[in-house]
Amino acid sequence: MNGHRFHIDVIGKTKIWFTISGIMILIGIIAMFVNGFNWGIDFTGGTIMEFKIGKPFDTKDIIKILNDYKVKDYQIQKIGTKGDHVSIKTSPISDQTRIAIIKEIEKKYNLTESDLIMSQQVGPSLGAEIRSGMILALVVASLVMLTYLGIRFNFEMSLAAVIGLLHNVLILISVYAVFRITVDSPFIAALLTVFSYSLHDTIVIFDRIRDNLKVMRRADYAEVANVSVNQTLVRSINVVLTVLIMLLLMYFLGPKALKDFALPLLIGITWGAYSSIFISTPLWVLIKNREKRKKASVKAAKA
Repeated sequence: MNGHRFHIDVIGKTKIWFTISGIMILIGIIAMFVNGFNWGIDFTGGTIMEFKIGKPFDTKDIIKILNDYKVKDYQIQKIGTKGDHVSIKTSPISDQTRIAIIKEIEKKYNLTESDLIMSQQVGPSLGAEIRSGMILALVVASLVMLTYLGIRFNFEMSLAAVIGLLHNVLILISVYAVFRITVDSPFIAALLTVFSYSLHDTIVIFDRIRDNLKVMRRADYAEVANVSVNQTLVRSINVVLTVLIMLLLMYFLGPKALKDFALPLLIGITWGAYSSIFISTPLWVLIKNREKRKKASVKAAKA
Protein backbone atom coordinates (compact mmCIF):
# COMPACT_ATOMS: atom_id res chain seq x y z
CA MET A 1 0.00 0.00 0.00
CA ASN A 2 2.27 2.77 -1.22
CA GLY A 3 -0.14 5.27 -2.70
CA HIS A 4 1.41 5.21 -6.21
CA ARG A 5 -2.07 4.54 -7.59
CA PHE A 6 -2.81 8.22 -6.84
CA HIS A 7 -1.40 11.12 -8.83
CA ILE A 8 -3.07 14.15 -7.24
CA ASP A 9 -1.44 17.52 -7.84
CA VAL A 10 -2.07 18.92 -4.36
CA ILE A 11 0.49 21.72 -4.50
CA GLY A 12 -0.56 22.90 -7.96
CA LYS A 13 -4.05 23.66 -6.63
CA THR A 14 -2.90 25.41 -3.45
CA LYS A 15 -4.98 28.54 -4.20
CA ILE A 16 -8.14 26.42 -4.41
CA TRP A 17 -7.55 24.76 -1.01
CA PHE A 18 -6.67 28.05 0.67
CA THR A 19 -9.72 29.73 -0.88
CA ILE A 20 -12.09 27.01 0.39
CA SER A 21 -10.76 27.30 3.93
CA GLY A 22 -10.59 31.09 3.77
CA ILE A 23 -14.24 31.40 2.70
CA MET A 24 -15.43 29.04 5.47
CA ILE A 25 -13.44 30.86 8.14
CA LEU A 26 -14.60 34.26 6.86
CA ILE A 27 -18.24 33.16 6.98
CA GLY A 28 -17.65 31.86 10.50
CA ILE A 29 -16.06 35.14 11.64
CA ILE A 30 -19.01 37.10 10.21
CA ALA A 31 -21.43 34.76 12.02
CA MET A 32 -19.49 35.25 15.28
CA PHE A 33 -19.81 39.03 15.06
CA VAL A 34 -23.41 39.06 13.84
CA ASN A 35 -25.00 36.29 15.93
CA GLY A 36 -22.32 35.33 18.43
CA PHE A 37 -22.14 31.82 19.84
CA ASN A 38 -24.99 29.74 21.18
CA TRP A 39 -23.43 29.34 24.61
CA GLY A 40 -24.65 26.41 26.67
CA ILE A 41 -25.60 26.37 30.33
CA ASP A 42 -21.98 25.74 31.36
CA PHE A 43 -21.13 29.23 30.06
CA THR A 44 -24.27 31.28 30.65
CA GLY A 45 -25.00 29.97 34.14
CA GLY A 46 -28.21 28.39 35.37
CA THR A 47 -29.54 25.83 37.80
CA ILE A 48 -27.96 22.48 38.71
CA MET A 49 -29.96 19.71 40.37
CA GLU A 50 -28.69 16.23 41.15
CA PHE A 51 -30.77 13.34 42.43
CA LYS A 52 -30.09 9.78 43.58
CA ILE A 53 -32.91 7.89 41.85
CA GLY A 54 -31.68 4.52 43.14
CA LYS A 55 -33.22 2.49 40.31
CA PRO A 56 -33.37 2.41 36.49
CA PHE A 57 -35.22 5.41 35.05
CA ASP A 58 -36.10 7.00 31.73
CA THR A 59 -34.86 10.55 31.17
CA LYS A 60 -37.98 11.19 29.04
CA ASP A 61 -40.00 11.42 32.25
CA ILE A 62 -37.73 14.17 33.56
CA ILE A 63 -37.85 15.96 30.21
CA LYS A 64 -41.66 15.95 30.43
CA ILE A 65 -41.52 17.55 33.88
CA LEU A 66 -39.14 20.26 32.66
CA ASN A 67 -41.34 20.91 29.62
CA ASP A 68 -44.39 21.22 31.85
CA TYR A 69 -42.64 24.09 33.63
CA LYS A 70 -41.58 25.60 30.27
CA VAL A 71 -37.83 25.18 30.85
CA LYS A 72 -36.39 25.86 27.40
CA ASP A 73 -32.71 24.91 27.74
CA TYR A 74 -31.58 21.90 29.75
CA GLN A 75 -29.09 19.05 29.92
CA ILE A 76 -29.92 15.71 31.54
CA GLN A 77 -27.24 13.13 32.20
CA LYS A 78 -27.23 9.78 33.96
CA ILE A 79 -24.24 9.59 36.29
CA GLY A 80 -22.82 7.23 38.89
CA THR A 81 -21.31 3.77 38.44
CA LYS A 82 -24.77 2.22 38.18
CA GLY A 83 -26.34 5.06 36.24
CA ASP A 84 -28.94 5.52 38.98
CA HIS A 85 -28.08 9.17 39.62
CA VAL A 86 -29.22 12.03 37.43
CA SER A 87 -27.68 15.45 36.89
CA ILE A 88 -29.97 18.18 35.55
CA LYS A 89 -28.66 21.51 34.27
CA THR A 90 -31.16 24.13 33.18
CA SER A 91 -31.12 27.71 32.00
CA PRO A 92 -31.72 30.26 34.80
CA ILE A 93 -35.08 29.63 36.48
CA SER A 94 -36.77 31.16 39.51
CA ASP A 95 -36.42 29.59 42.96
CA GLN A 96 -40.17 28.92 42.92
CA THR A 97 -39.90 26.95 39.67
CA ARG A 98 -36.81 25.08 40.90
CA ILE A 99 -38.54 23.99 44.12
CA ALA A 100 -41.63 22.89 42.16
CA ILE A 101 -39.51 20.79 39.77
CA ILE A 102 -37.70 19.16 42.70
CA LYS A 103 -41.01 18.21 44.31
CA GLU A 104 -42.31 16.78 41.00
CA ILE A 105 -39.20 14.61 40.54
CA GLU A 106 -39.32 13.43 44.16
CA LYS A 107 -42.97 12.52 43.72
CA LYS A 108 -42.34 10.76 40.40
CA TYR A 109 -39.64 8.46 41.82
CA ASN A 110 -40.79 8.29 45.46
CA LEU A 111 -37.69 10.12 46.68
CA THR A 112 -36.99 11.73 50.03
CA GLU A 113 -35.15 14.98 50.76
CA SER A 114 -31.94 13.01 51.35
CA ASP A 115 -32.04 11.80 47.73
CA LEU A 116 -31.55 15.39 46.55
CA ILE A 117 -27.76 15.57 46.35
CA MET A 118 -27.42 19.08 44.94
CA SER A 119 -29.57 22.06 44.10
CA GLN A 120 -27.91 25.38 43.36
CA GLN A 121 -27.79 28.36 41.04
CA VAL A 122 -24.57 28.81 39.03
CA GLY A 123 -23.45 32.18 37.72
CA PRO A 124 -21.79 32.89 34.35
CA SER A 125 -18.38 33.44 36.00
CA LEU A 126 -17.65 29.72 35.66
CA GLY A 127 -18.16 30.00 31.91
CA ALA A 128 -15.66 32.86 31.74
CA GLU A 129 -13.11 30.68 33.56
CA ILE A 130 -13.69 27.83 31.11
CA ARG A 131 -13.26 30.12 28.09
CA SER A 132 -10.03 31.64 29.42
CA GLY A 133 -8.77 28.18 30.34
CA MET A 134 -9.50 26.92 26.82
CA ILE A 135 -7.63 29.82 25.20
CA LEU A 136 -4.68 29.33 27.55
CA ALA A 137 -4.63 25.58 26.79
CA LEU A 138 -4.61 26.23 23.02
CA VAL A 139 -1.79 28.76 23.30
CA VAL A 140 0.33 26.48 25.49
CA ALA A 141 -0.40 23.46 23.28
CA SER A 142 0.59 25.45 20.17
CA LEU A 143 3.91 26.48 21.71
CA VAL A 144 4.65 22.96 22.96
CA MET A 145 3.87 21.40 19.57
CA LEU A 146 5.85 24.09 17.76
CA THR A 147 8.86 23.23 19.94
CA TYR A 148 8.39 19.46 19.67
CA LEU A 149 8.00 19.48 15.88
CA GLY A 150 10.90 21.90 15.55
CA ILE A 151 13.10 19.38 17.35
CA ARG A 152 11.73 16.35 15.49
CA PHE A 153 11.65 17.96 12.03
CA ASN A 154 12.60 21.60 11.50
CA PHE A 155 11.13 25.04 12.07
CA GLU A 156 9.45 25.24 8.64
CA MET A 157 7.55 21.98 9.16
CA SER A 158 6.62 22.82 12.74
CA LEU A 159 5.27 26.23 11.72
CA ALA A 160 3.21 24.75 8.85
CA ALA A 161 1.83 22.02 11.14
CA VAL A 162 0.80 24.40 13.94
CA ILE A 163 -0.88 26.78 11.45
CA GLY A 164 -2.79 23.75 10.14
CA LEU A 165 -3.91 22.93 13.71
CA LEU A 166 -5.12 26.48 14.30
CA HIS A 167 -6.92 26.26 10.94
CA ASN A 168 -8.81 23.19 12.23
CA VAL A 169 -9.83 25.05 15.39
CA LEU A 170 -11.10 28.02 13.35
CA ILE A 171 -13.09 25.75 11.01
CA LEU A 172 -14.70 23.94 13.94
CA ILE A 173 -15.57 27.20 15.69
CA SER A 174 -16.93 28.61 12.41
CA VAL A 175 -19.26 25.65 11.89
CA TYR A 176 -20.64 26.05 15.42
CA ALA A 177 -21.11 29.78 14.92
CA VAL A 178 -22.85 29.47 11.53
CA PHE A 179 -25.25 26.68 12.52
CA ARG A 180 -25.80 27.98 16.07
CA ILE A 181 -24.83 24.66 17.65
CA THR A 182 -24.69 24.81 21.43
CA VAL A 183 -21.19 25.38 22.80
CA ASP A 184 -20.77 23.52 26.09
CA SER A 185 -18.20 21.57 28.10
CA PRO A 186 -18.14 18.52 25.76
CA PHE A 187 -17.34 20.91 22.90
CA ILE A 188 -14.30 22.25 24.78
CA ALA A 189 -13.08 18.71 25.50
CA ALA A 190 -13.58 17.69 21.87
CA LEU A 191 -11.85 20.86 20.62
CA LEU A 192 -8.70 20.09 22.59
CA THR A 193 -8.87 16.45 21.46
CA VAL A 194 -9.13 17.50 17.81
CA PHE A 195 -6.22 19.89 18.27
CA SER A 196 -3.89 17.07 19.27
CA TYR A 197 -5.32 14.23 17.14
CA SER A 198 -5.33 16.12 13.84
CA LEU A 199 -1.55 16.44 14.09
CA HIS A 200 -1.22 12.70 13.44
CA ASP A 201 -1.68 12.78 9.65
CA THR A 202 0.56 15.82 9.32
CA ILE A 203 3.42 14.01 11.08
CA VAL A 204 2.98 11.00 8.76
CA ILE A 205 3.20 13.21 5.65
CA PHE A 206 6.13 15.24 6.97
CA ASP A 207 7.98 12.04 7.86
CA ARG A 208 7.64 10.91 4.25
CA ILE A 209 8.69 14.34 2.96
CA ARG A 210 11.83 14.19 5.09
CA ASP A 211 12.69 10.75 3.70
CA ASN A 212 11.97 11.79 0.11
CA LEU A 213 14.15 14.91 0.41
CA LYS A 214 17.11 12.56 0.83
CA VAL A 215 16.40 10.55 -2.35
CA MET A 216 14.84 13.25 -4.55
CA ARG A 217 17.72 15.72 -4.32
CA ARG A 218 17.12 17.30 -7.73
CA ALA A 219 13.35 17.66 -7.34
CA ASP A 220 11.78 20.90 -6.21
CA TYR A 221 9.80 21.16 -2.99
CA ALA A 222 6.42 20.99 -4.76
CA GLU A 223 7.30 17.69 -6.43
CA VAL A 224 8.61 16.19 -3.19
CA ALA A 225 5.43 17.24 -1.37
CA ASN A 226 3.13 15.87 -4.08
CA VAL A 227 4.92 12.50 -4.15
CA SER A 228 4.85 12.28 -0.34
CA VAL A 229 1.13 13.09 -0.11
CA ASN A 230 0.26 10.49 -2.76
CA GLN A 231 2.39 7.85 -1.05
CA THR A 232 0.60 8.35 2.29
CA LEU A 233 -2.90 9.06 0.99
CA VAL A 234 -4.29 5.52 1.27
CA ARG A 235 -3.01 5.21 4.83
CA SER A 236 -4.48 8.58 5.80
CA ILE A 237 -7.88 7.73 4.30
CA ASN A 238 -8.01 4.34 6.03
CA VAL A 239 -7.09 5.76 9.44
CA VAL A 240 -9.58 8.64 9.22
CA LEU A 241 -12.42 6.43 7.93
CA THR A 242 -11.91 3.99 10.82
CA VAL A 243 -12.24 6.80 13.35
CA LEU A 244 -15.16 8.45 11.54
CA ILE A 245 -17.16 5.21 11.42
CA MET A 246 -16.91 4.88 15.21
CA LEU A 247 -17.82 8.55 15.70
CA LEU A 248 -20.84 8.22 13.40
CA LEU A 249 -22.05 5.23 15.45
CA MET A 250 -21.55 7.25 18.64
CA TYR A 251 -23.48 10.19 17.19
CA PHE A 252 -26.46 8.31 15.75
CA LEU A 253 -26.76 5.50 18.30
CA GLY A 254 -25.33 6.96 21.49
CA PRO A 255 -27.03 8.99 24.23
CA LYS A 256 -27.10 12.80 24.12
CA ALA A 257 -23.90 13.16 26.17
CA LEU A 258 -22.02 11.11 23.57
CA LYS A 259 -23.64 13.01 20.69
CA ASP A 260 -22.44 16.33 22.13
CA PHE A 261 -18.90 14.96 22.24
CA ALA A 262 -18.99 13.06 18.92
CA LEU A 263 -20.26 15.96 16.76
CA PRO A 264 -17.28 18.31 17.20
CA LEU A 265 -14.94 15.32 16.85
CA LEU A 266 -16.61 14.40 13.55
CA ILE A 267 -16.17 17.92 12.21
CA GLY A 268 -12.69 18.44 13.61
CA ILE A 269 -11.14 15.12 12.59
CA THR A 270 -12.58 15.37 9.07
CA TRP A 271 -11.09 18.82 8.61
CA GLY A 272 -7.94 17.70 10.40
CA ALA A 273 -7.33 15.14 7.66
CA TYR A 274 -8.10 17.81 5.06
CA SER A 275 -5.73 20.34 6.56
CA SER A 276 -2.84 17.87 6.83
CA ILE A 277 -2.95 17.29 3.08
CA PHE A 278 -4.30 20.54 1.66
CA ILE A 279 -3.18 23.21 4.16
CA SER A 280 -0.07 22.20 6.15
CA THR A 281 1.75 20.53 3.25
CA PRO A 282 1.25 23.41 0.75
CA LEU A 283 2.19 25.84 3.54
CA TRP A 284 5.49 24.00 4.00
CA VAL A 285 6.17 24.32 0.26
CA LEU A 286 5.40 28.06 0.35
CA ILE A 287 7.68 28.60 3.34
CA LYS A 288 10.53 26.60 1.77
CA ASN A 289 10.18 28.36 -1.60
CA ARG A 290 10.18 31.75 0.11
CA GLU A 291 13.28 30.76 2.04
CA LYS A 292 14.92 29.57 -1.19
CA ARG A 293 14.15 32.87 -2.98
CA LYS A 294 15.49 34.84 -0.04
CA LYS A 295 18.78 32.92 -0.09
CA ALA A 296 19.01 33.36 -3.87
CA SER A 297 18.49 37.13 -3.61
CA VAL A 298 21.12 37.41 -0.86
CA LYS A 299 23.56 35.40 -2.96
CA ALA A 300 22.84 37.55 -6.02
CA ALA A 301 23.36 40.72 -3.99
CA LYS A 302 26.75 39.49 -2.80
CA ALA A 303 27.72 38.54 -6.36
